Amino acid sequence: MTPERSKEILALLQKYYGDTRPDLRFMSLYELAVAVVLSAQTTDRQVNGATPGLFGKYPSFAELAKAKKGDVERLVKSTGFFRHKARNIIGLASMVMTEYGGNLPSTRDELMKLPGIGRKSANVILSVGFGIPALAVDTHIIRIANRIGYADSRNPDEVEKALTSVIPEKGWTKAHLLLIRHGRTLCIARKPRCSECPVIALCDFVNNIP
Repeated sequence: MTPERSKEILALLQKYYGDTRPDLRFMSLYELAVAVVLSAQTTDRQVNGATPGLFGKYPSFAELAKAKKGDVERLVKSTGFFRHKARNIIGLASMVMTEYGGNLPSTRDELMKLPGIGRKSANVILSVGFGIPALAVDTHIIRIANRIGYADSRNPDEVEKALTSVIPEKGWTKAHLLLIRHGRTLCIARKPRCSECPVIALCDFVNNIP
């Protein structure tokens, strides 16, 4: 993949999808961080269905840090793995209160110290929440990057390096959102809708480029 080819791919995706925004619904850094943790191994739609009740009862890190685990479990049960997620978001809130004075940290290393936050989640929070360039790699982006020709690896860190090596830093957040939208709309895991794809002429998967 060259920077020039990548630029053309992203321009075509931008033209096709228009301005893209995160599917997770949030109104603050607190809500974003919690929603991102809840989004593990489920859909954003499931998370969006659970968070209004959760945030209505616990509107900040301070309230969530004092919550009873059983009460939180009931509110997030629909997101799956709810016992683990409830423990993580309560632990996250507690750590933000005790270690960071109630303010979500704004560096990757500090974010990754929080329960339930790995590199992908930290990158989402940095890019979407703080406006700091970062490119989060999830299963959609791994699939798209390998199909189109950005990467030849299933390792998230290697895929991230491949993408960021040809995409300018200022475009990382937009690229992340465009590639996820493409993965959820046309370039789906099973039976991708290649005939409708705006980047079909530039795709290794369709053109059988080794």
